[in-house]
Amino acid sequence: MRPDDLLARHADRVTHLEQVPARDAVVEPWPDWVDPRVRAVFEAEGVDALWGHQAEALHHVRAGRHVVVATGTASGKSLVFQVPALDALARGREGAALHGFRAPTTLYLAPTKALAGDQLRRLGPAATLGRFATVDGDNSREERAWARDHADYVLTNPDTLHHSLLPTHPRWSRFFAGLRYVVIDEAHHYRGVFGAHVAHVLRRLRRVCAHYGADPVFILSSATIADPAVSAGRLTGLPVEAVTDDASPHAGRDVALWEPPLVGAAHPSQPPTRRSATTEAAELLTDLVVGGTRTLVFVRSRRGAEQVALSAQRRLDEVHPELRGRVATYRGGYLPEERRALEDRLRSGDLLGLASTNALELGIDVAGLDAVVSVGFPGTRAAFWQQLGRAGRSGQRSLGILVARDEPLDTYLVHHPEALLHAPVEATVFDPDNPYVLGPHLAAAAQELPLTEADLPLFGPRAAEGVQALEQAGWLRRRQAGWFWTRRDRAAALADLRSAGGRPVQIVDGPTGRLVGTVDAGSADATVHTAAVYVHQGEPYVVDDYDPDESVAVVHAEVPDHTTSASSQSEVTIVSTERTRSWGEVEVSFGMVDVTSQVVSFARRAHDGRLLSEEPLDLPERTLRTSAVWWTLSPDAVEQTLAGADVPGAAHAAEHASIGLLPLLATCDRWDLGGLSTALHADTGRLTVFVHDGHPGGAGFAERGYDVVVHWLRVTRDAIAACECLTGCPSCVQSPKCGNGNEPLDKAGAVALLDRVLRDAPSPEAAPASQD
Repeated sequence: MRPDDLLARHADRVTHLEQVPARDAVVEPWPDWVDPRVRAVFEAEGVDALWGHQAEALHHVRAGRHVVVATGTASGKSLVFQVPALDALARGREGAALHGFRAPTTLYLAPTKALAGDQLRRLGPAATLGRFATVDGDNSREERAWARDHADYVLTNPDTLHHSLLPTHPRWSRFFAGLRYVVIDEAHHYRGVFGAHVAHVLRRLRRVCAHYGADPVFILSSATIADPAVSAGRLTGLPVEAVTDDASPHAGRDVALWEPPLVGAAHPSQPPTRRSATTEAAELLTDLVVGGTRTLVFVRSRRGAEQVALSAQRRLDEVHPELRGRVATYRGGYLPEERRALEDRLRSGDLLGLASTNALELGIDVAGLDAVVSVGFPGTRAAFWQQLGRAGRSGQRSLGILVARDEPLDTYLVHHPEALLHAPVEATVFDPDNPYVLGPHLAAAAQELPLTEADLPLFGPRAAEGVQALEQAGWLRRRQAGWFWTRRDRAAALADLRSAGGRPVQIVDGPTGRLVGTVDAGSADATVHTAAVYVHQGEPYVVDDYDPDESVAVVHAEVPDHTTSASSQSEVTIVSTERTRSWGEVEVSFGMVDVTSQVVSFARRAHDGRLLSEEPLDLPERTLRTSAVWWTLSPDAVEQTLAGADVPGAAHAAEHASIGLLPLLATCDRWDLGGLSTALHADTGRLTVFVHDGHPGGAGFAERGYDVVVHWLRVTRDAIAACECLTGCPSCVQSPKCGNGNEPLDKAGAVALLDRVLRDAPSPEAAPASQD
């Protein structure tokens, strides 16, 4: 089916259709300083001239300025870091051979091993200019030794830099001493706690480089983000020039926002739900493949991608069996040769349909696609446009479809297209001053080289406080040369860059002893308690025993006739208030809180939603000190607004929806956040709604909410009001992670409450600017 016919046939599902016009290229000549051998490599690939933003960025790099290139998908960002690196290698290796000075080197950092491997393959045509190597956990000892002793251009990830290269920097002295360029690819992925960790890894890198006399230029590549110079500067700790005017060409594009219909409830006790977004996507994929439209479907989970592809194959069996083999799944975890075979089939046109996780989102170049279907909002506008940019890369007009999931944020976006298609992209939010992040990196830095007073400004305003705490704990000792690490273990092991804190819980298959997987400590009590039904990659298990002290859950494989859901009790205590603003009878604050929670019971439900049983659990209390934003309303205003209504239910519904909508304004996911609402809080004496970061010390998300609170609460109110359900559903006020079983909830009360909160509010903040 042709894309136009498809959209016309399902007009009842299309809430908005936008036609994005084509864009012509702005071309600049190659700069004279580029070595002819380097230029020849790119000209052999058809790059006879540069686009304007490439030329601008190369000008900054040539002048020794740190630069971030924040332009769209397929805009040639890789050229910006490859050209200066290869030019330095072409000229520098000859100079080193003739005059004996150190050959220049380049360090390339990617958020994933797969992307580093793809970049290595792209460097293949330049093999005569330098020695390239990936360094990661998959290397043999011999491969890593060769890279350490010989490589000019090392491709790795922040985790390997943190755990391996920096702690053993004397062995890498040749490489660090010659370091000319540091490339940070896909820089917009460094956000939240992960971004804060990587910021300190980069500061440690700069310190080690300075020790060996190197002062590299940092080149960052990013999807389009708000204030990229500010974000890149916060990440590197350096002044960074931003190049944002995308001069690359792009064909026209049609963007459709698609809302699946309501299909009723599985049981009378349950709220109505929408038809599954993955089911809708599988039907779209089938229809597009039948029409010869080369289509890529992005699904968040590996299991979801497999379900979409399998469902499309089954449908094709019924209508065009010969097309079944031309639909496949692409995800992380495939062997390199399997991935390359799929990429080759997609490029050649042999594959007409592909369901993928974000493994294909990260910079892998696939041309010739006609359509992209995104199953659910991918988390940021930058990621959404990056996904849609996979189609239309050969100059033809393309189609992009966002299929809404049954969630508040998706519901809001498909009914407010301007918030997705015309609003500025998000700020990249992270907080390098989080003491829970800073402390381990100060320890790691001290083990790498003695930490001095002169080093502390590099690590931010709280570095002195952090060093003092480590010294008092006996982990650092001050001597004349600085602070030294005193322990026998490796300081770098204190920080897991991608962890939210706490030792992950291992899930072990009891009959075989096989490790099934892991779950983070923060969610383990609710997901792998004794008798819980746990699903891992689509396979169900039942937990036989959970030991939180040993961080182990023992399970056995079983397909039970029920699901389980845990209930918890929690309270929030305000520790400190850092910022406050007010209007009318509303007060909004940001500060530190203690969140105390305890999983107390769980329910068994039949697959149709019927409650089968409830059982108590004996699990410990957990306390999280983190940052939060909270708003309060005076008792008089509550009485006037919600007289006779369910006040706790109204506040609870507003809390759920606001958590679901904050990712629209900050680069986070609803699972990065928590919340609590109460009709009367002990610390405020008023109706209070808290939204807090889900990470020790905070991640910057709650503070972002405080900065844009009026805009945030307004879109929350509009999302609830726009939902067509009567009393509340997963698309508006229900939460999949509510510890109280989504009780009580009052949808109409939430709209009234938010109307009252916003009645005297100032004009919304300029949406959404970056956070400093």
